[in-house]
Amino acid sequence: MVQFLLKHDQNDRLRFASLQSDFAAKALARHGADAKDLDTVQVLENYGEPNEQLLGRSDAILRAGKELGGIWKALATLGKLVPKPLRNIFYRFVARNRYSIFGKFETCMLPEPRHRKKFLDM
Repeated sequence: MVQFLLKHDQNDRLRFASLQSDFAAKALARHGADAKDLDTVQVLENYGEPNEQLLGRSDAILRAGKELGGIWKALATLGKLVPKPLRNIFYRFVARNRYSIFGKFETCMLPEPRHRKKFLDM
C-alpha cells in the first residue's frame, strides 16, 4: 500500500509511519485504537488540530485516495456512496488476500532518498 501511495502522491500530501512506531502508538492511544491491530491501514486526518480524526480500514483508503487527486479522488468519492459495512467487508477480503493479489516481499521496503522526508518515524 505504501509503495502504491508513494508512487501516486504527486501533490506530496501524504506522510507515513509504521504502526509499531512511537508516533503511531501515541496517535492510536489518543483515539482509543488497538495498537496491536497491525493488519489495517490507519489515516490520521488533521494531525494536531482540534478536529484530529483517526480513520481505519475503508475510510482510511478512501481518504488517502482523495488526497491523491485525479482519478483516485473520483473513485474515493464514488466509494463513499457504498455503505461502510460493505466497504469494510471488501477491505477485509483484500487485506486477507493481499499477498496473492499484490505479491509478497521478503523484506520491508526502504524508501528511496527522495521519499525519506515522507516517513515520520525515520
